[in-house]
Amino acid sequence: MAAALGIAAVSVAAVAGCGAGLTTDRPVAGAPAPGTTAGPTGSVTPAAPMAASVPERLDIPAIGVDTPLLRLGLAADGTVQVPPIAAHAPAGWYDGSVTPGQRGSSVVLGHVTVGRYGDGVFLKLGRLAGGDRVEVTRADGTTADFTVTSAHRYAKSAFPSREVYGPDPRPVLRLVTCAGSPDAATHSYPDNLVVTAVLTGTTGSTGHGG
Repeated sequence: MAAALGIAAVSVAAVAGCGAGLTTDRPVAGAPAPGTTAGPTGSVTPAAPMAASVPERLDIPAIGVDTPLLRLGLAADGTVQVPPIAAHAPAGWYDGSVTPGQRGSSVVLGHVTVGRYGDGVFLKLGRLAGGDRVEVTRADGTTADFTVTSAHRYAKSAFPSREVYGPDPRPVLRLVTCAGSPDAATHSYPDNLVVTAVLTGTTGSTGHGG
């Protein structure tokens, strides 16, 4: 049985929104990947990196996520853009990171809640366990298959941009959302949850990346 990652799912009122609080600081390269905050999940052997291809869809069967992916860039202040606060808002891929399956850190962001619209696409992200599958469908017709290996919860005031956005020798996917109990007045969350998954397989015909 897969080992639980130890990050509880966030339970919030329907009116509480992740809002601008999801923004996870300025991406900075040059640091190793963070270590796990959970118990061991067993060894995972990374698959060979894939060639670049823009992601189109994200599926996480264990928590019922099936979402198209927006393309996110940088906001005017240099922080990473976030998906809109809107009904059925999808998750988004930060296009300053590698495409999912390439060597390095590919970053996908999604909301826990979307204001008056209710639950967000990543409401149940904290329920993932080591060994759970994450699948990313790409524009070239291939699917990058990832296996969850670890999770971190960080105070937003101490979000480790260098670790989350920095280089990684493996092809990894980092899923980012809000965490903690929302402020009653602002409906903003104090923390971020970062789930890391390693590429362990591919589906479809594809060339390999370096």
